[in-house]
Amino acid sequence: MIYGIGTDLVEVSRILKSISNGDRFKKLVFSSSEIDYCESQRNPAENFAARFAAKEAFLKALGTGWAGQIKFVEIEIRNDDAGKPFFVLHGEAQAVFIQRKLKKVHVSLSHIKEVSMATVVIEA
Repeated sequence: MIYGIGTDLVEVSRILKSISNGDRFKKLVFSSSEIDYCESQRNPAENFAARFAAKEAFLKALGTGWAGQIKFVEIEIRNDDAGKPFFVLHGEAQAVFIQRKLKKVHVSLSHIKEVSMATVVIEA
């Protein structure tokens, strides 16, 4: 059963500006493995923006939005061996997921030069 669906679009230029101002934003929003992954890609800002969109979409699907206690860094996006993205939850994000008896999260990321987007579906 679908618990929630979330979609988010992010302007790559907005994220590029944030990541260009030092490491504070990166460390607040992204895990070290996400930072390593994005910085290894041809267009890091597009990848950072897609992951930012996925975190926003996850919070929308969860139904908490920014109002909850979940920190962005607690919502981690990794890729399997085939490149498919998946979530690894930590801290409060993991606690809420377990408390609500949620089963699975699906995520799709996409990006072009100007815009990155993500769609998240959470199953109960």
